[in-house]
Amino acid sequence: MVGSFFFLWSVVQNHLPASLRHRLSTWANALTSYLSPYLEITISEHGADRFQRSEFFLAVEAYLSDACARRARKLKAELGKGSKSLQVSVGDDDHVTDTFSGADVWWHASKKIPRSQVMSWYPGMEESRLYKLVFHRRHRDLVVDEYLPHVLDAGRTVTAKNRQRRLFTNGSGGGGGGGGGKKGWSHVAFEHPATFDTLAMDPEKKQEVVDDLEMFRDGKDYYAKVGKAWKRGYLLFGPPGTGKSTMIAAMANYLDYDVYDLELTTVSSNTELRKLFIETKGKSIIVIEDIDCSADLTGKRKDKKKPEDKPGGGGDGDDRPKLPGEPEKEDSSKVTLSGLLNFIDGLWSACGGERIIVFTTNHKDKLDPALIRRGRMDKHIEMSYCCFESFKVLAKNYLDTTEHELFGEIRTLLEETEMSPADVAENLMPVSKKKKRDTTACLEGLVEALKKAKEDAAAAAKAKEEEEVKQKAEAEAKEAAKKEEEAAPEAEEKKAEGGDDEGKEKTSEST
Repeated sequence: MVGSFFFLWSVVQNHLPASLRHRLSTWANALTSYLSPYLEITISEHGADRFQRSEFFLAVEAYLSDACARRARKLKAELGKGSKSLQVSVGDDDHVTDTFSGADVWWHASKKIPRSQVMSWYPGMEESRLYKLVFHRRHRDLVVDEYLPHVLDAGRTVTAKNRQRRLFTNGSGGGGGGGGGKKGWSHVAFEHPATFDTLAMDPEKKQEVVDDLEMFRDGKDYYAKVGKAWKRGYLLFGPPGTGKSTMIAAMANYLDYDVYDLELTTVSSNTELRKLFIETKGKSIIVIEDIDCSADLTGKRKDKKKPEDKPGGGGDGDDRPKLPGEPEKEDSSKVTLSGLLNFIDGLWSACGGERIIVFTTNHKDKLDPALIRRGRMDKHIEMSYCCFESFKVLAKNYLDTTEHELFGEIRTLLEETEMSPADVAENLMPVSKKKKRDTTACLEGLVEALKKAKEDAAAAAKAKEEEEVKQKAEAEAKEAAKKEEEAAPEAEEKKAEGGDDEGKEKTSEST
C-alpha cells in the first residue's frame, strides 16, 4: 500500500499544475507545523554576501567540532584556511544532540544540491551546506536570546585558538616613485618559539609583565567602564642584545595575537599611517622597532647643501625649475610626530579594539617625552644586561642544569661585568653537533668570556679616563693661551702709559 501510494503520488505530481502542487505543499507544511511542537532554525553556509562564507556558519561549525563532534557518527576532517590544526566536524546528513541550561537541542548537518547543473557566478547558488537547529517551542526565548549568542562566542573562541597566527609587514608598494604600486600589509606564518619560560629576564619583572598582559586581555568591560580605548602601550628600552624582540614574540605567543611589524620609513604620510592602522585587526600587537632610528619625528627639516656649495661645483641641474605635473622627490618618510601621536592615542586609536602597541629603542633619552608619556606608552620595561637570575634561565634552557660549582663565580662576575643575555647564550651553546661540550666546559668558557669582558671594560674605562684628562689638559692650555692673548694688549697699553709718564717726568725736571 505504501509503495502504491508513492507511485501514484509521483504520477499525480506530473499531471498537477505547479500552482496546485505549491498550494498542497504549503498546506502540508502548515499542518505539520501545527501538529509538531518543535521549531527549526536554518544556518546557511553563504549569507547575504554570496562570495564569502557566513561568519555565523563558521562559528557554528567550530562550536560543533569542539563540543559535539565526539557524539557524531559521521565525521569530516579538514584543514581550514588559516588554521594550524585539523578540524574534525559533524559530517553531512548526520545529527548531534546538545544541552544548554536544561534544554535539549538537535543539530542536523545537510547539503543543498542545485536542481540543474548550471554554471553560476555566485557560490551560494551552487552546492552549499547548512545546519538546522531543532528545539521545542517552549525553549524559543532561551535558544534565540542565550543559546545562539553562546554558540557564536564559543565558536569565535575556538576559531581564534586554532588559527595560524601571522606576522605582518607593510611594503613600499613598488611601481616607482609615482605611487602607482599598491601599499598595504603582507604576511607570513608567525612561528617564533619564544615563550616567557625561555625568556632570560628577572623572574619578578617577568611575572609583573605577565600579570599586566592578563589584566589587559580580560579587561574589555573595565576599559569600557573607565571610558578608554581597549589598547595598551609598552616601551621596551635597553642596550642591544637584551631580548627586546624576544619579549615581543613571547607576548604574542602568550596572548595568541598576530604581530604587525610597522616600518615607518616606508610610510609616506600621516594619512597612509592611519590607513595602515585601520587595516589591522583585533588581537594583535603593533610593533615599531628602534623608533629613535625609524624616522625623523622632530619635525625639523634637515639642512640641504646647495649645488654650488658641493665639492666640485654644482652643475647637476637640481636647481632647475620643476615642470608642471612632475612628481616631487620623496627621499624619506613624511610621517610627523603629531601624526604618530594621533596614531597611538588619538581618535583613530579607538577604531577596533584589543590591540597592543610596542616601541623598542636603545636610547630612551632620545625620544620625545610626549611620545612615551603614560597613556601612550603605559608601561616602560627596561631590558637590562644579564643578571644571575637571567643566567639561570639560560643555563636551564641551553645546558639543562640548575646547579653547578661554577655558579658562584659566575654570579660575582655578572655583578661586576655588563654582558647582554645574547652574549651569555652564545657562550653556552655547544661548538657543533659532533663536538658537544659538557656543562663544565660551557660554563668555563663563559667564565673566561666574562673575565675578558671585565678586563676590556677596565681598559676602556682607563682609556676613557686618560682621554678625559688629556682633553681637560688641552682645554686648560687653550684657556690659558686665550687669557694670555687677552692680557697682552692690556700689558702693552700699560707699558705705553708708563713710558708716557716717564717722558713727562723728564720733561718737567729739565724744565
